[in-house]
Amino acid sequence: MPVRSRLAIRSFATFLLFTVLAGQFWRNLLGWWGFGAIVLIAVVGSVAALAAYKPDWMWRRFPKSLGVFLVLATLSIIWSFYPGASAVGLVLQWSTTFAALFLALILSWGEFLRVLASALRWILGLSLLFEVAIGLFVRDAVLPFWVSYSEEKVPAAFYWSRGLLFEGGPIEGIVANRNLLGFIALLAAIVFAVQLAAGTVKRGWGVAWLVLALAMLVLTRSATVTAALVVVVVVLLFALWARRRGESRRRPIYAVAAVSAVAVGVALTALAPRLLAALGKSEDLTGRLDIWSSVVELARERSAFGWGWVSYWAPWVEPFDGLAVRKGVEYLQAHNAWLDVWLQLGLAGVIAFAALALSTLWRSWFLAVDRPRRGLTDDAPYAPSALLPLLVIAALLAQSVAESRLLIEYGWVLLVVLAVTTKRQQGAMSPMP
Repeated sequence: MPVRSRLAIRSFATFLLFTVLAGQFWRNLLGWWGFGAIVLIAVVGSVAALAAYKPDWMWRRFPKSLGVFLVLATLSIIWSFYPGASAVGLVLQWSTTFAALFLALILSWGEFLRVLASALRWILGLSLLFEVAIGLFVRDAVLPFWVSYSEEKVPAAFYWSRGLLFEGGPIEGIVANRNLLGFIALLAAIVFAVQLAAGTVKRGWGVAWLVLALAMLVLTRSATVTAALVVVVVVLLFALWARRRGESRRRPIYAVAAVSAVAVGVALTALAPRLLAALGKSEDLTGRLDIWSSVVELARERSAFGWGWVSYWAPWVEPFDGLAVRKGVEYLQAHNAWLDVWLQLGLAGVIAFAALALSTLWRSWFLAVDRPRRGLTDDAPYAPSALLPLLVIAALLAQSVAESRLLIEYGWVLLVVLAVTTKRQQGAMSPMP
């Protein structure tokens, strides 16, 4: 393929990743109509690229669990309680899926890592400039463009930024949400660290961007992202330990992991109030317990196959109208991906989704810890980038306990990319570059 064509593909991929990671930036800047135009460009471009380049789909290496979940979600419109909203949700879900397939099938793994790093740098860099400009010149909270609020007191969640950078945070950046910005910073830290380890970036610039990512993570003061960071570090340590032990001496590692998981579960149960206080969280997890209780009660009414797939909740239809309201803000997710799947697709959906998520985690683990083979030899070196799928899926699964973003936008895109890439790589003879 000509160099110019690859450059165009990588540029479009960077734009695509920026959009799924920072969709709220486009919504706040251009309004919903402007955001719709951006999404249309992204979807049409993805489908056109897939049609033009005709990648080798290798259906035998395509994750069947992904296909099962998508088929179940699509068929749910038959029994959906809100078929119109389901139709809209399915269009969005399939559009996001095509964008993910473009990234997984058109780009090489090295190209994907490069464009993901580029999109993350754009978001972090613009977020820093945005917060500095507000802190120096505006010195007040900023609302999104194209929106007017009639309420005398606007809920804090509605602000684009509260301008707290020079007070030590929390900051929201261009994505208008500290939890989202914190998770993007965590992803950036993982990607930048892998690039440094692989030597694919200049050391000075790589260290500078890694420091910025960690600083942004701290400034968001996000408890959910802090928990995800701990999970990622623990998974990394176990992966490095498994690499050193080799493929035939890992039973002690799995035993320690199992015991550690039980111990952590017991400790979290016993020390939950103290940990929440240390992280600045209320005992109801910032209203999540009430939301979870409402979702569970509703999910039990249609336990087997759910109320129908809708992706983001549609607040104009029952039963989502007023389902999760806190401090004047109506939330459009269950704040737990697994409960959201149960609500929308029932236990059948939970099984399909668990198969997709856990099989991706399983493949990512062995691609990260097993020494790759070239031909019939067993002496190929470990590639630092082989750790990336494992660390990213670990972060996504950790976040899925407190957020439903694994089902939408960047969460779904990254899950599909990792599912497809690890499945295809599993059957290949050469390691990830």
